[in-house]
Order: sequence, then structure tokens, then C-alpha cells
Amino acid sequence: MPIAPAAAIPALSDTVVPYRVTLSPADVSFTSGPDEDLLSAAAAAGIAVPAACRNGVCEICEARLVVGRAVNTRNQQEVAPGARLMMCRSQARATLELEIPAVMSPGQNPAKIFEARVVAIEAISHDVHRVELSLPRRRELKFHAGQYLAILLPESEPSYFSIASSPLAENIELHVQASPEWESAQRIIDALRTESSIKLELPHGKACLAAAPDRPVLMVAAGTGFAQMKGMVDYLRETRFDQPTTLFWGVRRQADMYLRSLAEQWQQQWLGFRFVPVVGDDEDNDWAGHHEQLVQAVLNSGADWQNVEVHASGSPAMVYTLMDELLAAGLPQPAFFSDVLEYAPRG
Repeated sequence: MPIAPAAAIPALSDTVVPYRVTLSPADVSFTSGPDEDLLSAAAAAGIAVPAACRNGVCEICEARLVVGRAVNTRNQQEVAPGARLMMCRSQARATLELEIPAVMSPGQNPAKIFEARVVAIEAISHDVHRVELSLPRRRELKFHAGQYLAILLPESEPSYFSIASSPLAENIELHVQASPEWESAQRIIDALRTESSIKLELPHGKACLAAAPDRPVLMVAAGTGFAQMKGMVDYLRETRFDQPTTLFWGVRRQADMYLRSLAEQWQQQWLGFRFVPVVGDDEDNDWAGHHEQLVQAVLNSGADWQNVEVHASGSPAMVYTLMDELLAAGLPQPAFFSDVLEYAPRG
């Protein structure tokens, strides 16, 4: 393991602490204080760095120092740029760039097929079912908060659903909408209820969180688009995200807001979180069958559009209407995220 010759470590630089650490080629970043190891700091930001022993022996968390200053906590020697370090045994002494191919960015994790067991399935509204799945090879599965999967049934096209649970959760949660007149959706529910196992293909989707953002987050969901937002909210809560977070959830009828009490619970328990329900049959509310009402609620939020990250989940009509209005209001294009931009691009 190449390291710099033993020498007295210079005084801390003038770089503001905690230090910013960027991992390439994934291009995700986190902050790390001078007294915490890089592996723990990455984990606190929700970044899945492969690790096992956490004492520098297994070398699974090895990275190459590209730029910056770090110290090996085992021998208190400074690591030279270009040398390799163990993230579990290293602390930042300045802004760092580390090269670690084992950390994937959205879209880099190839989708794989897994066999899953149905742990539970319950109706949580007149047409939405909550499904809990267990994967025997769970440790092999890597995905980011907000990604989605495909359920693969014999002689059927793949059916896609957002993952409504955090990547840190042991089981996978889905919200499956299945009205009686939707034949394909009913087939999915029947298979989940009767089959001992089911095949999944995942992960899919680039509009997700590979790490906790460094700015406020605004989430906009229509209907069961709430499932994707729940996966991200669970993840942000687990990483102790401390930036302001707002969730807008738009539905046509009160009965369609199937987990409203959960969103209200988040608002009560999580300082800095705000829940804004937009319901068509609320008093003095005129839902016209489109999404102008939801979009207008977002525009009226008073957000600083130059300093916010927006995640949207819903129909292409809602997503593109929202995006156009927010870009016109000053939101930078790279700050708007939605899977619709990938699977239903404008012609």
C-alpha cells in the first residue's frame, strides 16, 4: 500500500470544514469532518461504499487519492496524491477527490434479475395495494433511492413500479394500483397473491438519489407517484438529511391519497419537512381533471429556484407542465429530475 514517507502532518488547511469529498467516476459527494473516517462519513450521506472489516484489512473500501490531503489513522502518516487509501482508516485534511469504481452513479448499476418472495400484500385504499418483497440475495442488490423495478410474469410485458422503500431497508416495498377494470394490473395482484416467488428486474431509472443532496429538496407526486417519493423520504430520514424538504402530493379525490396519515406523520416528526396535499375534492377546490392545480401550488411555494433540487413523479403531462413552469420561474434545468424525461422524451 503506497503511502507518503513518515513526516509531521502539516497544520489543517484553510479549507472550510467539514471537507467536501467527491467520489469518481460516480460523481457523488459528501462532507467529512477532520475527526471522522471517510467510510463513516460516506455512509452518513447515504453512499453505499463496499466495506467489510472496517479496520483496513479487507481492502474492500480502497480508493485512490486524486486531489487533496488525507491522513492514515493507523500510523498518522499523510497519504500522497496518487496513492491508495482505505476509506475506513482515512480522514480528510482538505477537500478531496477519490477514485473508487465500486461506487456506482445512477444508470451505471446494470439491471439484474432476482427471485423474490412475497412477504405481505395488503389493500391500503380502494385500488392501491402495498406489497412487501424479500430477496434471498439481498446483499447482492444495489440500487439508489427513487429507482424502480420491473415485475416479470410469463408471457407478459414487464410491469414497472417505483420502489417505495430505502436502499437501506431489508425488504422492498411497492405500491400497486389495480382497479377492477385494469386487467393487466389485476393479473399482477393475482400473481403476487398466489405465486410462491416472483421474478424482478432491477434497478432502473436515473432520476434518483445516489447521495444526500447538499441543498433543499422539493418533491412533487401525482397519484401513486408518491411511492417513489416515499423511497426517497425514507432514505433522507435515515441519513439524517438536514436541508428543508417539501412534498407536494396531488390526487383527484381524498380517497386517492392512500397514505396521507404517513406523510402527516413525517411532518410532525421530521424537523424541516413540509407536506402539502393537493386534493380535488377539498373544500373550495376545483379539480379540472388536469394538473394545473398541483403545478400552481408548487409555483406558489416561495422556493428559491436557484437553490433547490426538484424531483417529480406522475404522468408525462404533469411532469412536463411542471418542468416548463419551473424553468420559466428560474429553476436550472439540471436541478429538475424525473424518470419521465427518460422513458417519455419529447419528440
